[in-house]
Amino acid sequence: MIRTLSIAALLCAPIVASAATALPSAPYLPLELATKAAQTALQTCSDQGYNVSVAIVARDGSTKVLLKADNAGPHTASSAQGKAFTSAAMGRDTAGLANFIASEPANNGLRDMDSRMVIQAGGLPIKFDKALVAGIGVGGAPSGDIDTSCAAAGLKAIGAA
Repeated sequence: MIRTLSIAALLCAPIVASAATALPSAPYLPLELATKAAQTALQTCSDQGYNVSVAIVARDGSTKVLLKADNAGPHTASSAQGKAFTSAAMGRDTAGLANFIASEPANNGLRDMDSRMVIQAGGLPIKFDKALVAGIGVGGAPSGDIDTSCAAAGLKAIGAA
């Protein structure tokens, strides 16, 4: 009897062990797509005569790609990273977030949530099939609308929303 139970336990052990070690998986933005989006955004702004920086930040907040055009201002890299970080963290565009904060004084605290956040137009979340995987930020054009349009070109190049 003990021998039968021992054999049964040994046969079931791999099933129990594999079920216990199953880890959740999450979608992410591969480096190849991040680089393509950043290069497209940079080239789009460059074609319009703007020297900008473009950042792609993963969902966890880490910078995956940072490109700085020749002659881009010294502030543009941190601006792009902050916009990308904000979009990845909040899951929304930074222009919309700025308007949300401006619409209600009680929302002002969002500006102080994290020192890495830049709440100005030019940041967009990167989503595939509604899954938030990253954020893109562009900094350095004369307006946030131009930064945003360059970022949108980067998303379009990789088929992201």
